[in-house]
Amino acid sequence: MSTDLSKAPVAEEPRASMSITAAKLPRQAPLLVGVIAIAIALFCWQIMSWPLVGSAIVGGLVYLVVLPAWSLAVEGRRGATDRMMTGLIWSTFVVAMVPLVSLIYTVVDRGRGVINTEFLTYSLFATQLDQPPGIYHAIMGTLIITVGAAIISIPIGVLAAIYLVEYGKGNRLARVVTFLVDVMTGIPSIVAGLFAFALFTLLFGADFQGGVGGSVALSLLMIPIVVRATEEMLRLVPDELREAAYALGTPKWRTIVKVVLPTTLGGIITGVTLAIARVIGETAPLLLIAGLAAKTNTNPFDGAMTTLPVQIFSFNSDQETIPLAWGAALVLIVIVLVLNLVARVIGRFYAPKTGN
Repeated sequence: MSTDLSKAPVAEEPRASMSITAAKLPRQAPLLVGVIAIAIALFCWQIMSWPLVGSAIVGGLVYLVVLPAWSLAVEGRRGATDRMMTGLIWSTFVVAMVPLVSLIYTVVDRGRGVINTEFLTYSLFATQLDQPPGIYHAIMGTLIITVGAAIISIPIGVLAAIYLVEYGKGNRLARVVTFLVDVMTGIPSIVAGLFAFALFTLLFGADFQGGVGGSVALSLLMIPIVVRATEEMLRLVPDELREAAYALGTPKWRTIVKVVLPTTLGGIITGVTLAIARVIGETAPLLLIAGLAAKTNTNPFDGAMTTLPVQIFSFNSDQETIPLAWGAALVLIVIVLVLNLVARVIGRFYAPKTGN
């Protein structure tokens, strides 16, 4: 009787145990390395008397080197790469925030001492012997000239962007307009001021000064920003929305007004706000055409009109009025901040509603 050896049971080899989780650094490892880096930076600054910036750079380099090296020994190459890229991203964020925070802190620290009711409600034109100096005339001039520039720039910029996106695809005129917008984006502000000065000199004579000239100069700087921002927002609208409106028999102009623009209104408002923030601090073009006055002038078509940047420039020329320049700079920053907050609220209110 023969036996079939091929059917004999074979003993299974024991399987090696495999872990489904890789080794990882402790949760507090970045904090620990950060404390070490800060300690080294403080040692270089206080003990070795290195400059503060150099000590901070040394501390940052220690963090960027030690944490990935530790991760390489424990987590492997992939984990070390992730730690290194995360550290680089946060480092660039800190580097970008340091000058901004330093600027805001300096302006607030030096300018808050002169901010009071008289400083905001009086002008430099003294009607009493004991009248304190103020910047009310500059605040009004800034608002009037900036609003005038926005009235000129927003319709032109939005309509130009609508033409480029909705009507001018592949058109030679559209390519020319795009090229001119790109050129206008890079022109210096003094060139815009020279253009406005030459234009109003030809129209009204060499002695003309007025807020309307400043509005025209600033509009040359605002228009390309508004065009680019609006153009990018319009390109984000899906073509399916336009085609659905056309399928219902809606004319093209009504589709743009009722479908396209409401969809992009939040982005357009953000672009307009960026354009206003770009020009509200301009000084050179307004020195040429708007001039400098001590009285409050609310008529942009008659007489010189002072803005906050021009007044800051004037204050900075005298050692005694430099604190007033810091106060005016703080007011200008607050105005820009308020404009941005208002734009965000309006943009969120008019943003397209999303359903579940």
